[in-house]
Order: sequence, then structure tokens, then C-alpha cells
Amino acid sequence: MADHGTPHFQNDAGVQVIEVGSREFMCIGARPPFDHPHIFIDMGSENEAVCSYCSTLYRFNAALKAGACLPKECAWEAAAA
Repeated sequence: MADHGTPHFQNDAGVQVIEVGSREFMCIGARPPFDHPHIFIDMGSENEAVCSYCSTLYRFNAALKAGACLPKECAWEAAAA
């Protein structure tokens, strides 16, 4: 995720909860070309946040490294140009 600095996550699998190791990230909904506008989410001091566009529930997990998520396949990186 070095290309854009802010972790991006997607929910193609339709999981109920994505655990994330960052409190600030982008939700893209599904993998392109089916993604929604990339929504910046800042949990602040909260441990959960819901994407206002696709309603995916994100839960902060302090045991994960910044930019990591569970399930792992919900992480997204843009393809190299």
C-alpha cells in the first residue's frame, strides 16, 4: 500500500465484519470495476465504523499491523501502472 499511503479495503466476499489494523482508511466497496466512490473513514477513538456508502462494518483490531485486515483478502492495492 505504499503507492497511496492510506490503506484501502474492499468487501467482494460480503463478509459481515472486516477487522482492520488502522483507524484511518478507505473503503472501496468491491474490487474495480465494481467499486463505489472511495470513502475515507476515520474511526477516531471508536473501535467500529460503518461505510456510509456500502454499509460494510469495520472493526479496529489492535493486534493487526497498520494496513492489515481480516479476512486478508479484503485488502486492496491498485495494480501497478
